[in-house]
Amino acid sequence: MALRVVVIGATGVFGSRVAQRLARDARFELVLAGRRRDALKAMRASFEDPSVRIATLDTGDARFAAALAALQPQLVIHTAGPFQGQDYRVAEACLAAGSDYVDLADGRGFVTGIERLHERALAAGRLLVTGASSVPALSAAAVDALLPRFAMLETIEHTINPGNRTPRGDATVASILGYCGRPIRVWRDGRWQVTHGWMDSRMQRFPFGRRRVGACEIPDLDLFPARYRQVRTVMFRAGLELPLLQGGTWCAAVLVRLGLIRNLAAYAPALRRFSELFLRFGSEVGGMTVELGGIAADGRPLKLRWWLSADAGDGPQVPVTPAVVLARRMADGRIDAKGATPCVGLLTLEQIEAGFDGYALRTGVETFE
Repeated sequence: MALRVVVIGATGVFGSRVAQRLARDARFELVLAGRRRDALKAMRASFEDPSVRIATLDTGDARFAAALAALQPQLVIHTAGPFQGQDYRVAEACLAAGSDYVDLADGRGFVTGIERLHERALAAGRLLVTGASSVPALSAAAVDALLPRFAMLETIEHTINPGNRTPRGDATVASILGYCGRPIRVWRDGRWQVTHGWMDSRMQRFPFGRRRVGACEIPDLDLFPARYRQVRTVMFRAGLELPLLQGGTWCAAVLVRLGLIRNLAAYAPALRRFSELFLRFGSEVGGMTVELGGIAADGRPLKLRWWLSADAGDGPQVPVTPAVVLARRMADGRIDAKGATPCVGLLTLEQIEAGFDGYALRTGVETFE
């Protein structure tokens, strides 16, 4: 019997890609959910599949939990960010409806705080998973895959830099702007220190060249020091392909740090439209790196870099793949875990990379100096 899956935010940049991939899979009975019925109808028509259903849902509506329960979901995939500042009403509604839950959150507090629902999820026999995306699901899987090559792991520094022509939604832009210029607590040199969003920048090497990246706030900054006890430094940085946009965001971060702008995220729609004026520049090529440093089994220093390169507009497939792979494994009965947890240790790097098949996504591992 097919697994009934409700995709919340199904017409968004990421939700639409999740929906497209599940719609082609006979293991799922798909329900597209969102606030705009006309957009949902258009998406369903594009699938040319009469079994796909649509449902108008607004997670902020007081009747949301009852409306979700009426759909009788077995799995809900929540893609309607930004998750920074959200509560757990969708996950709690899933518990009430007897459904499992997966989201694509990258909000630090949101992802690390999901464990407050752990005992309730265990009692209900349900699985609530947060962060089934590039971070922390894919980043942790990359660290886990390389970890056996180290006798002692000392540093984890990872980065993401999308191509300029990669589609971006208001939620993604708001997520980035939300921490620009604001203090970020990081584990560095064996102690907690403070840096500031979009600052602490450096040039990062990707398979396609070098791009500038700056400090960003993600759940890995809390999860990795706890998961990899020997590590002395954990840093995450992200950037934009065009130096103009990267520099402009840095300048905005400075204004926030100086107190001249209070809520940069409020300008997300306008700044997203402004960035789209430059879409004809740059490329569709983006990437991700996870760099580990430490001591190898032979006692020598070792630095390894796992890298990913995305082309042909397939960059947005990266953050949705962990959720898609997790849903497939749940449909196949290969996930036994219960409770509420960040998406760390549930998927291997091999399983996630297998989900890249058919897209212009390449990965590899290399040593570096």
